[in-house]
Parts: sequence; structure tokens; C-alpha cells
Amino acid sequence: MLNRAGQSIDAQIRAGERWQATEQLDWQSPFRPDFELERYASMPDGTAVLPMCPASFRDFMLFEKHAIDAARGMVRRFMPQVYQEAIAFERANGESFPQFRPNELWYSQPIYYMSNALTIIPSGRPVCAPAYTTALDFELELGVVLAQPLRDASADEAAAAIGAVVVINDLSARDVQLAEMRSGFGPQRSKHFATSMSSTAIIGPNLADDLDRLTATVTIDRKVVAETGTQGMRYSLGEAIAHCSQGEQLFPGELFSTGTLPGGSGMELGRWLAPGETLRLEIDGVGVIEHLIGGEV
Repeated sequence: MLNRAGQSIDAQIRAGERWQATEQLDWQSPFRPDFELERYASMPDGTAVLPMCPASFRDFMLFEKHAIDAARGMVRRFMPQVYQEAIAFERANGESFPQFRPNELWYSQPIYYMSNALTIIPSGRPVCAPAYTTALDFELELGVVLAQPLRDASADEAAAAIGAVVVINDLSARDVQLAEMRSGFGPQRSKHFATSMSSTAIIGPNLADDLDRLTATVTIDRKVVAETGTQGMRYSLGEAIAHCSQGEQLFPGELFSTGTLPGGSGMELGRWLAPGETLRLEIDGVGVIEHLIGGEV
């Protein structure tokens, strides 16, 4: 509870018929002052750190081309028979297979999922696939962090509240993701094990002005495998964040990401990560994420 007289927050839980202070149960908030230092305690000196530890992480899907191409890539890898049928349809009709397109709700409002803000790691740290997946993938995205609180905001108000811009890598376990998406609850362990962020953030006025015309590249072992950019978002980041603020309080420090830039994932490219490779994701003028890919953890 909030103690306004002492300007403190007393954390308590319900214990039967009474409230009990959680300090008696050795409970600590993860956001204590030394939280960020503890996150890096196991890393060698000189390792880059996150430019900020976000309070939450909402990940949109703003690019139709990515949605279609990623669905095609998922089917090609995990449902080859369906893939052959879908490709035959596309060749015969000159259009995308209907099941590859986003759900109809996507065309009427921004959609997103809540990921795990506490497992975001900085560029430079080795990335290992969880033991439960054999299909580790990357997703190059543009992220923004709020600098001001918002509620029931307009798109212009939301855009003006952007305080920092970063590069995001939404790491994914694709074989696990397929079953989780079919559950109707969206991605869980397929996404929550790790996300990475550039070690730099861009700050300054009018940050939202150029966010829809940035160029980007994906490089694996020094070979450029994709050239992409932020052009073609169905909704601007201002519109997407404003949508989240309708009837919901947003706070400074919350992170929002565009979703994968077209061609910015291995699933779209048919290029899957393997141990020993070096992945480099870059958005020009914003930052870089680079990881050595390790084995299972």
C-alpha cells in the first residue's frame, strides 16, 4: 500500500483474515536500485549494457509483408505438404495464400503481444537456444521507449511522448511457437526466454519524424543476408501506441516495438541460426545488435 505521509510503498499480501508485510517472507521488488548491476554480475568487465531497463514490453506486428512471408516460411519448415499446396495456389492465382495473411482484426487495429521485459539482454552477449527448441530464430525490429505518461492519447500525442529509439531482436523458438499460437493464447516460452536490445539509444526532439523511412540490414558471419527498412507500416508507431493508451494508463519507461521488419527474420529468408555463427542486426542511424550464437542452455 502507498504511505503518502512517509512517501513509501509498503508491500503486503493477504494471509488468511489479515494482511501480512511481505518483508517477513523475504520478498524483494526486482526494481531495487542495484537491480541493473545484478543483471550484469555474471558478465565480463567491459561488456555493453542496456541503455535502459524497460518497465514493460509490447511487441506489435505492423508489417503485412512480414506477416505473409513469415507464415509462408513457417509452413515451408514445419508443414511441407501444406506448403506445396499453398505455393500451387499462389502460382495459379497470382496472390498470397489466404491463410498466410493476417487475421482480419489486424486490418482494423494494431495488434500486439506482451513479452518479457525482464529477459532483455544487451548486444554483445552470446545467445544460446533453450534446450526445448531446435529452431532458434531472430527478428529485427525498431523499438521506442516512452518518456511521458499517456492515457486516451491521440496519435500525435503518442508520437510526441517517444523518448528513445533502439534496435530490438525478438528471439524466437519457432517450433515451440507453432503450437503456442494454435492454443489461442499467443507466444509464451517461444518468445519469453530472451529478447535483445542495442547498447545505444537515440534520444532528442521529434524522434517520431523519421521512424517510417529507416534502412536496415541483417548480416550473418559478415555476409549480408537481408536489406530492409521501416517503410510500409500499416500503422505508425504513434497510432499503435495511442491504441494501447485507450482506457489504459501507460507510463514512462514502457517499451514498444514495431514487430519484424520485412525480411528481418530467418524464417522469412529460410536462413536459420546455427551455433558458432555471428549475427549482426543494424538499423542505420539507430544502433546495432550483435551476438555469437552458442549451443543449448
